[in-house]
Amino acid sequence: MSKDIRPKHRLGDNAGARRKRMIMWTLLIGLSAVGGYAAYRYGATATPVEVQVGKVRKGEFVISVRTRGEIKSTHSEVIMAPQAPDLRITKLAESGRPIRKGEVVVEFDAAAQEQQLLEKSTSVRTADSQIVQTKASHRIVDEMDSMNLMTSEFNLERAKLDASKAEVVSAIEGAKSRIDVGIYEGELGQQKTTMKAHEISQGADLERLRQTKDKTVRDMDRARGYLGKMVLRAPSDGIVNVMPNFRTPGSWGQSPPPFKEGDRVSTGNAIAEIPDLSKMRVDLKLDEVDRGKLEIGQKVRVRVDAIPDKEFSATLDWISPIAQVNFRGMGSSEKTFPARATLETVEPRLRPGMSASVEIVIESRPGLLLMDSRASVMSRGKPSVYIQRGQEFVLVPVEVGTRNDKEIIIVKGLKEGDVVALENPVEAAKKAKKL
Repeated sequence: MSKDIRPKHRLGDNAGARRKRMIMWTLLIGLSAVGGYAAYRYGATATPVEVQVGKVRKGEFVISVRTRGEIKSTHSEVIMAPQAPDLRITKLAESGRPIRKGEVVVEFDAAAQEQQLLEKSTSVRTADSQIVQTKASHRIVDEMDSMNLMTSEFNLERAKLDASKAEVVSAIEGAKSRIDVGIYEGELGQQKTTMKAHEISQGADLERLRQTKDKTVRDMDRARGYLGKMVLRAPSDGIVNVMPNFRTPGSWGQSPPPFKEGDRVSTGNAIAEIPDLSKMRVDLKLDEVDRGKLEIGQKVRVRVDAIPDKEFSATLDWISPIAQVNFRGMGSSEKTFPARATLETVEPRLRPGMSASVEIVIESRPGLLLMDSRASVMSRGKPSVYIQRGQEFVLVPVEVGTRNDKEIIIVKGLKEGDVVALENPVEAAKKAKKL
């Protein structure tokens, strides 16, 4: 012990003050290993010194990796913007609200699609009218061609008849009749060629009109399909979670705001999701130095910030084989390994997006004697602790085993319930003396 330590009397203390300190002493000694305070006296003026203490306890020794995570649903139905032009949200379900299958999640402005459908329907009717009109014109031309064909055939037959009289008429008249036969044969051939050309031209006109109508019908069907996608309904029961709108960046250093009514969206944008709340997981990011300590199947303890009164059990079931580089600006970056642990049980208070503290258990050994690792000091090259004896602290050697980031196993030298100093009492006395 230091010569500055006087365990007997405090100068200047009266009986009432001593009684108050004894009551405080009794209460503080009964605190758990997280702390407590014991009076440590020093110097000629016997000024009280507060020393943080902890109790030796018997319990479970755990070696683990601690990190932070975010609660997610193992399966979510994502509501995405349909393939349609000029989408603007006019109705959006409230985020966090329970929803039933078939209820409206998102509704878009349908005015433009209704106008488009009306225009395309009108175009289809116009195309039908053009086809009818063209067919009528074709029938008129066909009738004229038929009449011309009959006339040409009649003229040819008459010329042949006149030519057959060549034996009974003069040679001149016979030659003239034969010439007429040739002329009328040419006219008949020309008429047949004209009719064939009309047939081809009319077929081409009708085909063009039919293609125009087909395209207009497809446009009308597309417009009708767009109109049918203006209302998106919930595919299952669940809770609505409105997604962030990355087209509208938030303030500097903040996340983008969620979608809201009036926002314009593009095809494929994820507007909302309906998570399955019966199965939940926690998404993790593991430090590069911890990756080698972990294996699939290890137990995980999860403490959700919003539900501090309950600890959830989970199982580590996936670790990314590839590191993810996170850039932090100013040329600095860090590597983390994304991982996932599935919760064994869920409860109604759990919601996707909640933050959680996660402890991945690497080793667990129950029924061991443990103390706060801050209590261990080195004396003459051996581990020792300051143990409280009455109102004094005595330095005693101990034999220790494995330690984690908070506790250390006591093999020999202490027993359950011993009160040990979590800081060096001599150093605490020196600091108090300087004040």
